Amino acid sequence: MNQAAQQDLGKLVLRVALGVLILLHGIAKLRFGLDPIAGMLQSHGLPHYLAYGALVGEVLAPLLLILGWYARIGAALVAVNMLFAFALAHMGQLTQLNGQGGWALELQAMFLASAVALLLLGPGKYSLNQR
Repeated sequence: MNQAAQQDLGKLVLRVALGVLILLHGIAKLRFGLDPIAGMLQSHGLPHYLAYGALVGEVLAPLLLILGWYARIGAALVAVNMLFAFALAHMGQLTQLNGQGGWALELQAMFLASAVALLLLGPGKYSLNQR
């Protein structure tokens, strides 16, 4: 396998992994509702209807990533979604470590970093429109 094919395959793996893992969070929000997010938004003085943005960032965006259809837009939406998650739900954990000695927000940070990487790299050859 040549280097270009390896890079495209790596982008596919990154896209699908991030997309599936974020989509699972979106499915949970579809099943159980957006009330907790609406409450966090209101506690920060933001309108509750912004909670629907979580569905954009955790359902629409991951589907774009998985399919590789406007995947850079999907990656940008996931990144924005993760910034909101940091700001609304995780600010108190920014300086904390977990029980194993890792950063308490390592999963959220990995989601954010993966989204930014895909935004910069693009979706690769194995995508619907290479955008």
